[in-house]
Formats: sequence, C-alpha cells, structure tokens
Amino acid sequence: MIRKLESQEVVSKARSPFNSPIWPVRKSSGEWRLTVDYRALNEVTPPLSAAVPDMLELQYELESKAAKWYATIDIANAFFSIPLAAECRAQFAFTWKGIQYTWNRLPQGWKHSPTICHGLIQTALEKGEAPKHLQYIDDIIVWGNTAGEVFEKGEKIIQILLKAGFAIKRSKVKGPAKKSSSWE
Repeated sequence: MIRKLESQEVVSKARSPFNSPIWPVRKSSGEWRLTVDYRALNEVTPPLSAAVPDMLELQYELESKAAKWYATIDIANAFFSIPLAAECRAQFAFTWKGIQYTWNRLPQGWKHSPTICHGLIQTALEKGEAPKHLQYIDDIIVWGNTAGEVFEKGEKIIQILLKAGFAIKRSKVKGPAKKSSSWE
C-alpha cells in the first residue's frame, strides 16, 4: 500500500517533529485504504467558513427533481488529485514500519479535506459551465427526462473534471438509469 502511494508520489519519506498514527480501513472492494488518525491535529486546526452541503438537503433536492433518468459520477481518488502545500506537509507525518512519511496530496482523515475537495471540484464545474447537477464532495448526480439527455450531461461533466486534473473511474459511473443511485 505505501509503496504504491510512494510510486504515485502521493506520499514521500519525511523527517518531521509531528507524527500521527495510521488507521488502515478496508474498502468494500476488499482493498485497503490508508487513512491516518488526525484527531489531535484536527483539534488544533482552526475552522473553515466553507462547508460541505448537508446530505439530507441534497437528497430532498434530488427527490424534488422528479426526473425520469439519473446518472452518478464518482471521482477516483479525488483527495489524491489535490496537492498539499509543501509548507504544511510536516504536520501530516505518519510512520509505517519504522519509516516516517508525509502526504504530498490531500490526506483522508484531516477535518478540512472534504471541504477543500468539494470546493475545488465545485469551482472546476462552475468554471467549465457544467450542466445542472448536485454534488457531495466527489460524488455528482445528473438527471433528465431521457437517457440521452442524462448521458450528454454526464459526459460534459466528466470532460470538465478531466480537464481540471481529476480522474474518473468509468466503473464508478452509474447510469443513465431510471432510478437514482444513492450517494455512495
């Protein structure tokens, strides 16, 4: 897991006075996701004014669309698409098998990662004049009255995201379908 992240330049070896414990999590696919227990760092991190939308409000808004067709787009490893400022990296250090590493990309487990990720994706979609959609961090839902309309909207959003440097795992794009997939 660490070797793969290191080869992708998501993490790198470090020397830091900070260190947080790792917290590996098994994904539904059976693969492992490396997260770090940043509770101590999160406690001393000042709040951000921006926020991630409320999931329940998004669900109500989606239901109010009463569309016939839906599609969902899940950005692959969205946090890892976002560089972590070099001057902040030491604070995110962790140790694996006696070697200290830090993140070069936005880490999972830090309290502001979802907000930063959501905001950057939202900005990319606005800048690219994306069709109407709902977004929850790295998950996007589009809707319409025909499968063709939904497919076209989804493709436009995918192209905007790719141009902005995000990766899309085609296996995680669901639809067009007659029923909305739940937020994953």
